[in-house]
Amino acid sequence: MTRKERAANLLKKYKHGWVFSYLPIYLLWFFYLEKHVTKNYIVLHAAIDDKIPFIEYFIIPYLSWFVFIAAVFLYFFFADVEGFYKLARLMFAGMTVFLIVSTLIPNGVHLRPSIFVRDNVFVDMVRMLYWADTPTNVMPSIHVYNSLAACIAICHSKRLQEHKVVCFCAYCLAALIILSTLFLKQHSMIDVITAFVMAYALYHVFYVPERHRYLKERRVKTALLSSK
Repeated sequence: MTRKERAANLLKKYKHGWVFSYLPIYLLWFFYLEKHVTKNYIVLHAAIDDKIPFIEYFIIPYLSWFVFIAAVFLYFFFADVEGFYKLARLMFAGMTVFLIVSTLIPNGVHLRPSIFVRDNVFVDMVRMLYWADTPTNVMPSIHVYNSLAACIAICHSKRLQEHKVVCFCAYCLAALIILSTLFLKQHSMIDVITAFVMAYALYHVFYVPERHRYLKERRVKTALLSSK
């Protein structure tokens, strides 16, 4: 097989890679908002936000989000094309809703500490995060939403469900990532709750109907077999 033929076979096998063309659109829109939403935005705040302490150690799970989401996406890309499409629809739909909300209702938080009581490498990492990421465009939290979307995809993967330890570790990491958005003062509880609501709503759009069809077909097959 020639190099050209191998390349053609790879393109045919991974033709679903066109889905990633959404990412440049998302990033351009997001960075536009980051640059232009700097004042005159709605400040999100809940009473519980004041009771949540700042814990710099949560910078580790917060940053691990990027690896977690990429790993889940790539797993489904190479191992489960149907699951990949469903995950992409769920995740990208939520990300688009986030962009629209941030555009129409500019929002942000004023939760970040002005003074750090400790000085360590984790605090230094948080300082870098604050420098790189503005406290605007926070609702719903994409860190939370995409973590939930990844867990939904994992939960619906028959192959991954055979590896209980992997699933358990993924769910635990997602939980720590969600908590990190609060303990690092990156998000208000409002952002977290709206991310959960959006994940619940879009889950019923992209996953539940197919689940119902599967259960219905299974009942029909069972009935046919029992009638013989």
